[in-house]
Amino acid sequence: MICRGEPALVSLCHCRECQRRTGSTYGIAAFFPRPEVKISGAATAYCRQADSGFDVTLHFCPRCGSTVFWEAARKPEMIAVAVGAFADPEFPAPGKQVYSQHRHLWVAVPVA
Repeated sequence: MICRGEPALVSLCHCRECQRRTGSTYGIAAFFPRPEVKISGAATAYCRQADSGFDVTLHFCPRCGSTVFWEAARKPEMIAVAVGAFADPEFPAPGKQVYSQHRHLWVAVPVA
């Protein structure tokens, strides 16, 4: 996968689905305009309904099982990429948190 330019948004999500998907306390996504993302290689897809009622299709690496990117029917113009997939400690910090009501009480996350 190749993402060109800077992400339109980096968001930290505390929802229960991101907790289950990552096996951690939250997930972090970088949202890029669809034309700025080139997808290549094999992926396994899983589709589920989000709290909004719209479908979300998650794409996993078939070799290691990591979530690489996802597409939300609510935002068809964007592709969300797992920030961990970049393996870049200088990647921009999240500028937004969502589903904070599900945040584990011991998690303190600074947001840019």
